[in-house]
Amino acid sequence: MSRFFSNKYAHLTPYTPGEQPRDRRYIKLNTNESPFPPSPKALERAAAAAENLQLYSDPTALALKQKLAQCSGVQPEQVFCSNGSDEVLYFAFLAYCDKNTPAAFPDISYGFYKVFAQFTGIDYTMIPLQEDYSIREEDYFSLGKTIFIANPNAPTGKLLTLAQIERILQNNPSNVVLIDEAYIDFGGESAVKLVDRYDNLLVTQTFSKSRSLAGGRLGMAFGNAKLIQDLETVKFSINPYNVNSVTMAAGIGALEDEEYTRKNCGIIMENRAYTAKKLEEMGFTVLPSFANFLFASPPGGDGGSLYKALKDKGILVRYFDATRLREFVRITIGTRQQMDALLEATSQILEETP
Repeated sequence: MSRFFSNKYAHLTPYTPGEQPRDRRYIKLNTNESPFPPSPKALERAAAAAENLQLYSDPTALALKQKLAQCSGVQPEQVFCSNGSDEVLYFAFLAYCDKNTPAAFPDISYGFYKVFAQFTGIDYTMIPLQEDYSIREEDYFSLGKTIFIANPNAPTGKLLTLAQIERILQNNPSNVVLIDEAYIDFGGESAVKLVDRYDNLLVTQTFSKSRSLAGGRLGMAFGNAKLIQDLETVKFSINPYNVNSVTMAAGIGALEDEEYTRKNCGIIMENRAYTAKKLEEMGFTVLPSFANFLFASPPGGDGGSLYKALKDKGILVRYFDATRLREFVRITIGTRQQMDALLEATSQILEETP
């Protein structure tokens, strides 16, 4: 860093995205993208919106909020639109954490929680997962902190039930509980249906996974209207035009084609079950997943070696060189053809390994 870089950020360890190498063509199963293109309706609306790029986007995102509200069974004032769901998370750290209200989140979860806490100068507690990599809801009772929980969790894919989430909400009435549902469309039950019952609940979702718009950068949050207004206050103090007009239009188009989304999610869930079964037959330990990925440990538990061997064969998976994660790789679920290629390469690697 330069000599001009502020000392207040000198301690930061930035978030590390999944690698995007350009040295050769890979089967990319490392960043939890959809293997399917966006809905034709999303592309059609985006192309139409692109004709007016000389104009600013609507800072209220009203049309998108109305469509999201209609699809989710809430009111438009209970919806916030963002530049990816990461922006909601950042705004939530700004809005609901301070020197008197620290943050709490699992020790094994989405890596950005720790980064945002450090970036905003917030004290935080990382709560260990259980031995089976599950979240124990009692560990989050009466914390006096703003709580961030990915559900399904990443990179494990494990899911809390709505009953478990309600118990966390009920035992933290004076603090915001944020449920990060980036992967909820792959077999989970959304907590959005609870926002009218709990004024301390904020639910974030994204168009990146199930709706094939990772490159569009579109996220949203659902919650009590006053919570949403908090986020709007932060947004209008940083970047009123946070969602561009092409992305907003693509989001509306995607929401108009929920049949396309459900079909693709169904295929991914089928391929997830198929891949998990085949890996288990090879001797892998595979955690039960409700996301569009699997967290799997090969025979012998050397996730790093498997990651490198697969990369040599042109297949990218995600490896986390950290305690309790090193024996695993995270595998994004793609098309059946992509999963068969992964399984064939994995079988070859196991045969070649002494």
